[in-house]
Amino acid sequence: MGCLVSTPQDSGGHRKRPGSIGDVSVYVPGFRIPKPVDFSLPLGDHLPKNLMEHLSALRTRVVVMAGQEAPTVSRTRRKGATQHGGSTLADLHQALHDYLPVLLGLVKDGSQLQHNVQFVWMNQEDEAEETAISNAWYEVLSVLHLMAMLSLSQANLLLLPRTSADGYQPKVSEENRRASVDIFLKAAGYLDCAVRHVLPQFPTSLREDLPVDLAEGVLRALCLQALGQGVDIQLGMAIDSAKATLAVKRRLACEMVKYWQQAQDNIMNLPLANGWGGKHRLFIKWKYVEAKAAAYYYHGLILDEGNTEKSHGMAVAALQAADEYFKESKRSCEAFNAVSPLSRNPPLWGTMKYLSEKIPKDTSSKVRINRDLYSHEKIMETAPTLPDFSLALKPDEFQLPPVVPSWNEENVGGQASSNHL
Repeated sequence: MGCLVSTPQDSGGHRKRPGSIGDVSVYVPGFRIPKPVDFSLPLGDHLPKNLMEHLSALRTRVVVMAGQEAPTVSRTRRKGATQHGGSTLADLHQALHDYLPVLLGLVKDGSQLQHNVQFVWMNQEDEAEETAISNAWYEVLSVLHLMAMLSLSQANLLLLPRTSADGYQPKVSEENRRASVDIFLKAAGYLDCAVRHVLPQFPTSLREDLPVDLAEGVLRALCLQALGQGVDIQLGMAIDSAKATLAVKRRLACEMVKYWQQAQDNIMNLPLANGWGGKHRLFIKWKYVEAKAAAYYYHGLILDEGNTEKSHGMAVAALQAADEYFKESKRSCEAFNAVSPLSRNPPLWGTMKYLSEKIPKDTSSKVRINRDLYSHEKIMETAPTLPDFSLALKPDEFQLPPVVPSWNEENVGGQASSNHL
């Protein structure tokens, strides 16, 4: 059902860990890199030469481009352009899109060819340096994962503040923010497809042997991370909008908490390796705490609009919780950046730029005013429960593409069938 080989970390392989990954708005836990495969031996007797060569050429293109792109993603690039003017991330993404419908021919209608080729990928979050599995579904899963990581990398580049034309503080344009939300939903769609449609193709024993990079918990956490960051961008745009009410902002902040909480639940007990994996866990913890600061802040403001002692007391408790979570988020951020590979925060912008100014100021004034009005006993010393909203942001609906027509030719089916017999 698929031969598995995992190469331990101390085997003298070639996995390179960068010392620094520069500015991080969106965390990407490294790129898994495919290693070359010779299709001629396992498939030469079963496929027409032109189809096998086409499959080989498409994969070789991915191998070469991924190998070139992986080192550059570890550094912040303000310009993701090749000498020909195209984005290298976009080029690799297109290469994977071109490869996928040809690759899927190996698993078409349960073909036995899916077990003929041993595919090898270098891991990033697993202790094992690389994992080789003789199952084409492993290759499909790895391709979807890499497509999602490329999308998150593209979003990170869009969300790094640029110095504005007027020379004032660096900021992220509204165009980039809107584009990043679309990219987050696309990344979530690849990961959702991987969990719902590709993982079920693996027998249970083989699923348990997949590298942690491709474990269901990591894939779900990455999907939820993409959705959580998408809501964060929406909240930032709501803050900038004169039309957005406090209720809208609170709802977005509370939804953001749920996405990050679910992401943390999915990843917290997985055996992530030090480096990319440990840093991934810290990133989710940081963003979860940051989201709670935003949610309690807006919840506190709404409670403070009430006319009862109880609502004012609850407002104070919520704002105090927001202030504590805000302080904790700064410590979590420092812990994330300090773990290898080292990273930096870009200049504050969007949601956290606004809240970093408002939370300490509003908490201080509201707490002072309300403590003057009510005795200590009347103030709730525990934070009130956040309202529970259903999650509105969903992954894009990504479906595996149809197999290219060249796999439907009679000679392909005949040769594959005779091999099966």
